[in-house]
Amino acid sequence: MLLRPLALLTALSLLAACAGEPAAPLQAPAFPKAAAAPTPVPAHLRELTGSLLNVPAGGDVELALLIIDERNRPQRLLGNITLSGNGATLRFSLRFNPESFPPGARVELRGRVSRSAQLILRLRPLRIQSATSQALGELRFVAAP
Repeated sequence: MLLRPLALLTALSLLAACAGEPAAPLQAPAFPKAAAAPTPVPAHLRELTGSLLNVPAGGDVELALLIIDERNRPQRLLGNITLSGNGATLRFSLRFNPESFPPGARVELRGRVSRSAQLILRLRPLRIQSATSQALGELRFVAAP
């Protein structure tokens, strides 16, 4: 008989403890950010790195690593990134899984720049021969047709 009132009292105590105001979350101290250090590439991934030239400020950059078929059509996306142009040289790092890189297939890096949802620049397709990490150097966008 004594067990039921004790269980009821314990349950009510737990409910009362949970009903209080939540504790304020702890905030980490704000430190000024220096130049963002690149994060290391995980062992199972590879990356393409380089710089994009003549990207206007306010331009939305999209880079994609694509498998291309014999009719020059994209078939599958291997990796992509989006960046915002700042009017200066824009560094990029595009990571991809080398296991999804099919041997013998045509793989290209393609890119475009749009502003206000209108295509303004494009990157000439760049063939990527192997599924290794590569530094591509400086890539220049050209006017879009």
